[in-house]
Amino acid sequence: MTVNSGRPDPRAATRLRELGMSLGFAGALRAAVRLHVPDAIGDKPCTAEELAPRIGAHAGTLERLLRALSVHGVLEELDERRFGHTELSRLLREDEPGGMRFIVLWATAPWTWEAWPRLEEAVRTGENVFEPLYGRDFFGYLAEDDPEAAQTFDRAMTQSSRITSAPVADALDLTGVTGVVDIGGGQGHLLRTLMKRHPAVHGTLFDLPTVVPGALEGLRELERAGRCTITGGDCRETLPDGLDLYIFKNVLEWDDESTLAALRNVVTHGGPGARVSLVQNLIEDSSEIKVTTAMDLFLLLNVGGKKHTAAGLAALFDRAGLRFDGYRPVPGTSLHVVEGGVPRPGEERA
Repeated sequence: MTVNSGRPDPRAATRLRELGMSLGFAGALRAAVRLHVPDAIGDKPCTAEELAPRIGAHAGTLERLLRALSVHGVLEELDERRFGHTELSRLLREDEPGGMRFIVLWATAPWTWEAWPRLEEAVRTGENVFEPLYGRDFFGYLAEDDPEAAQTFDRAMTQSSRITSAPVADALDLTGVTGVVDIGGGQGHLLRTLMKRHPAVHGTLFDLPTVVPGALEGLRELERAGRCTITGGDCRETLPDGLDLYIFKNVLEWDDESTLAALRNVVTHGGPGARVSLVQNLIEDSSEIKVTTAMDLFLLLNVGGKKHTAAGLAALFDRAGLRFDGYRPVPGTSLHVVEGGVPRPGEERA
């Protein structure tokens, strides 16, 4: 018989304390990025006293921040109280080609500190907490009330696209495709990559009217050459007509009714035979399950959305009138390609 001594396993207790204090580490990470600590350290390790004048910080408290980062592997504490880069800290530099500075800033944006404490409310109601907090929907708030957060969001999405565009382009099947649209494609990194690899394909970049003016100059050149169309709109309301392949990359993670509206527009505007590819994280088979499940709750808080399971997406495809063809991982990333299409007359959807 096991006797409960009333003393928890020390490792379990420590782990729970770490989890309970994880908000503190998110704050430390954000502070380091905002202070440009990774940029100021450069390639040579330095002490807090040497670093402080470079970033306008107090040396004593800066050393405490650097130590808190180093115990998580973001920076390395060396001898003589010097701190140097690690693989993680280099990704936070502005000059790092595959950097993640703005992804971190987005995950720790000021509104998140107001929203996370209301997760209990969101779980009870199944509704987002953003609108009660700020009096308007999430994207309206970004556009009208917090341009800095909106810019951070856009730059975070751009960083993500730069990291994943090549492997996603490798994973997408463009067999028989002459016209493709990247819906919610931002600046168009994925579309540009696809068009470089498939010179016979005409591409369309479709995003909100406030977003498409920022399209890459490389896409503008293709537009002038007649190989590309750049157009604004809301995929829940309309989509370009008559294309072979409709791509949604990290877009359809809203509430189910908004996702259904976008999928039904593929049926309406694509017509029989049109294909659809969703590129996004799935709960199952996730190589970043801790990130994916946390992001699932993040989406609940801000837009009432979710990360999907394959079965959940199959059900949404069916309700939208689409055929569900299955899913597969994108090698080298945490993403999956979920595929389907608009059935032709007499074709089964399952």
